[in-house]
Formats: sequence, C-alpha cells, structure tokens
Amino acid sequence: MIEIKNLYKYYGNLMAVNNLNLFVEKGEIFGFIGPNGAGKSTTIKILSTLLNPSAGLCKINGINVVDEPYKVRRILGYMPDLFGLYEELKVFEYLDFFAACHKIPYKDRNAIINDILELTDLTVKKDSPVGGLSRGMKQRLCLAKTLIHDPLVLVLDEPASGLDPRGRVEMRMLLNELRKMGKTIFVSSHILTELADFCTSVGIIEAGRLVVSGRIEDVVKSQGVNRHIKLKIIDNVELCETILKSTPEISNIEAAVLEKVFTFEMRADDQALADLLRHLIHNGVQVVSFYDKGGNLEDIFMKVTKGQVS
Repeated sequence: MIEIKNLYKYYGNLMAVNNLNLFVEKGEIFGFIGPNGAGKSTTIKILSTLLNPSAGLCKINGINVVDEPYKVRRILGYMPDLFGLYEELKVFEYLDFFAACHKIPYKDRNAIINDILELTDLTVKKDSPVGGLSRGMKQRLCLAKTLIHDPLVLVLDEPASGLDPRGRVEMRMLLNELRKMGKTIFVSSHILTELADFCTSVGIIEAGRLVVSGRIEDVVKSQGVNRHIKLKIIDNVELCETILKSTPEISNIEAAVLEKVFTFEMRADDQALADLLRHLIHNGVQVVSFYDKGGNLEDIFMKVTKGQVS
C-alpha cells in the first residue's frame, strides 16, 4: 500500500533522507520512529505530496506521489503535528468546509459529517465553536477532518502529541477501529510504549537512513532484546520466585506479593517461554495468567540508534 524505494532528500548540502527503503502492507498500522532530526517529518511530507524528493520513488496504492499528486490526495489523509484551526467556525461548519474542499457533493455532506462526528465521538460538539474545544477535542477534530473524504491511507504525524493519558487511550482505540475499517495507517510518534500497544509493524530511522523495519515480533527477535512477561499466580509465591530467580535467562524480577503478580524480563523465544510455563505448572505453581508483552520498543530504539541528529 505504501512503497518507498531509494529515497533521498537534500536541503543544500544536508542529506535529510538517505536511501530510504520500506514497504507497508494494506491494513497495517506502521509506527515510524526516530530521534529529532532523523528525517521523519521530511519523509512524511514527501509521502503526503507536500515536498518533492531529490531522488527515489514513493507510491501510495501504486500511485506515484510526484507524478500524480492529485490522485494520491484523493486516497490519502494527512494529519500534521501542528495544525491550524478556524476557531471562529463551529465544528460542523469546519468539517463542511473541508468536505467542500474535497468536492464532496452538498447533498451528501450532512450524512458523511454526522458519521465522522459519531466515529470520532464529537457529535455532542457539532454546534460548538472550534476555539472553545479542549486540546483532545481539537486533536480529534483534526483527525475527523482528515477522514472526511474516506481515505484509504492515513499519514499521522504525532497524533497523540499534547494529549492527557485518557486522550491517548481514546486516540489509540480510534486508530484500532480505523484499522478494522480497512485503513492503512502510517504514524509517527515519540511515545514508544504506546506504539508497541497498537502498531503491527515499525521502522526506526536515524540520520535519514532506516536502521530496522518489520513486524514488531520479528524486530524484537532480530534485535535480541528481552521479552517482558507478566505472571499472575494463585499460591506458592516463594516457590515461584525461586524458580524465576534460578532461570539464567530471567532478569529484573519485580514481585507484587499481595497481588501474587510477578513481572520480569526474559531473553527467550516462544519455545523457551512455553518451557518456563510448563516448568512452573509441573512444580505446583497454579498460574492464572502468563502474559507476554513482547519486547520493549524503547530497548530496541536505544540499541539501534546513537542519538545522532541529521
């Protein structure tokens, strides 16, 4: 759905994007990660037809973003990190304006806007001035504007920036819902722990070059970072702790004794995790849940980047 080949972008003598190659399949939520100045925003602007590359190829659903930008814009929804809002307009008027910009027929706009308001949980605010909305509501409104023409692909630059914890949870739920609707989502964010919760694949960029990319579970395996496990048991807390401490691959054990919950890291593949669970049960530890939270994106990020700025 998103294809980038041998992409370069120069600003004078500065190389912002350096031979970037990646592919995002239809229906993925792709997390695009990198330190400040790594080339994320430049790449996003090229994908969104706002900036031409110095060399290379970018396609959205098979359409070249340089050769046919207007065709790309019909199937692409772009939500920038910093966005302007016409604060004197009401929410419905704001969305109606952008529906007109996308040449949606007047007779169809009312139904489409009401559907988008319901999807983004803004129906109760449809007659409210945009300027009076909270930061979270404005963020949702910008996403609603991005969805107004029913794009196949969403490119979102820091969609949870500035949101409180509840707002970030609601944004994550909304992105998952959009994926279920068949959208392909390319999202840039600095909140790595949350990306791991909803992205299906990730790419890490540094100094304009992609250093690692793929499905999250494959990236975790290839980088050899620890798995993060949460274990809840019924009894035999001391026995369980003894087994965990005697397993060489396990580290950073934390025990909540009253709740009978252990969290720990383990350098292991799926078979090793299955063997550990079998060993616990065989020795009389009654396991309620054994949850593999996967690898930590922060661990991977710190491992593959050096903090350089392009």
